Amino acid sequence: MTEIQTQVSPAVTSAFSGVTRPVLVSAVLFMIVTGLVYPLATTGVAQLLFSDQAQGSLITRNGQAVGSRVIGQLFTQPQYFHGRPSATSGTDPNDPANSIDQPYNAANSGASNQGALSKKLLDAVAERTKAYREENGLAADAKVPVDAVTASASGLDPHISLANARLQVPRVAKARNVPEKDVLSVLEQNTAQRQLGVLGEPRVNVLELNLALDEAFKARPVTQ
Repeated sequence: MTEIQTQVSPAVTSAFSGVTRPVLVSAVLFMIVTGLVYPLATTGVAQLLFSDQAQGSLITRNGQAVGSRVIGQLFTQPQYFHGRPSATSGTDPNDPANSIDQPYNAANSGASNQGALSKKLLDAVAERTKAYREENGLAADAKVPVDAVTASASGLDPHISLANARLQVPRVAKARNVPEKDVLSVLEQNTAQRQLGVLGEPRVNVLELNLALDEAFKARPVTQ
């Protein structure tokens, strides 16, 4: 048999040698620019111009972070205003193969993805509506704000509508042993108005409002 030998043309070898160095240099350069310089630059600008937002819009009390202005928290005690429902979930600590409801889980932001005709969604809204009326002492046919019984698209909404907050005032006042007008006063002080006077609706940051209540009535006993 005749052994066939394949030889690489010197021109081809020269061509590969000529592009190897530029390719390697370009790869290293872009890794440095996009993987190091750009992240450091954007982080530096964010810290300089938008320090609070870059740090997570944290709310602190006595030097300790108690939450974020942009991520809701689950409140269930009667002396606190309650946020809107959250559809987020997380890993079951007792069975990592399954997931369970974890309201306001910032690591798994999202909605239920259930449509308007979903029986599961309609049943959930009906159940939430009944519970909302009962816990706030409303009539069985009382209208309930939509944000009180439906989750937001992110599942992390830190705000509730002013209508929702006002319906919770009697419960909060009773639990804190204070007049309703005093709770209303704190509510009004912590109500954010429309942006630029026209965008959005008046709203209340639930965490900030509850912290303001604790500060205003810290000497008052709370009933459970």
